[in-house]
Amino acid sequence: MRVDVVTLFPEMFAGFVATSFVKKAIEQGRLVVRFRSPRDFGLGRHKSVDDTPYGGGGGMVMRVDVLVPTMESLDADAPGGVRAHRVLLTPQGQLLDQRKVQGLATRDAIMLVCGRYEGFDERVRAHVSEEISLGDFVMTGGEVAAMAVVDACARLLAGVLGNETSTIEESHSPHTGGLLEYPHYTRPPEFRGQDVPDVLVGGNHAEIARWRRDRSIERTRARRPDLWERLERGRAGVPPFAGGRSKPETEGEP
Repeated sequence: MRVDVVTLFPEMFAGFVATSFVKKAIEQGRLVVRFRSPRDFGLGRHKSVDDTPYGGGGGMVMRVDVLVPTMESLDADAPGGVRAHRVLLTPQGQLLDQRKVQGLATRDAIMLVCGRYEGFDERVRAHVSEEISLGDFVMTGGEVAAMAVVDACARLLAGVLGNETSTIEESHSPHTGGLLEYPHYTRPPEFRGQDVPDVLVGGNHAEIARWRRDRSIERTRARRPDLWERLERGRAGVPPFAGGRSKPETEGEP
């Protein structure tokens, strides 16, 4: 997978691409990240990338005649001629979720366009495939959002995580119907009066599956009633829980 990042501050990514699973994915050759600054296509002696908004108002607006050539330059020298799926990172975009991440991770190449200042010239939108937002809040630029997208995609690439099943049974996974993940426990079995639930150490895999499904539903209802409502409304694979099993059992289990 290739990720092209359009950013005025490529130096912000230096530590990010040299750390953890993103670094591993790059070293394995499963992920390539390229950066290009709109400043390279800036106008005039000062390489200007923004200007005052028509109609007045506060802040500066990133110029369309700078951003579009930057995107086009990445396509022009794309390895293998593979043009990237262009994504504008903006608080006006569609909220990023796990299903969207999985879709992006299946693409050969994506381009993440990071804004700054007051925003983009509206005409930039005609040159991207989609718009994505991390949530209903505003940051000073799209770089942190770009890192979030890269990190979320990198962990889904084959061979990057040590245990491939880690991406199957987790919060927001389609496999679990979009529920929040169940609680996890490890050693010690007791800590300051809090014990590991008996069912998890009993060895009955069918009971463990039921317990985990129960806890996922309870946790989603309690912590994210908005998510639970959306799952119910969309019939997203969350049937009324009646003690059933969340996945097929092996033959011979009770």
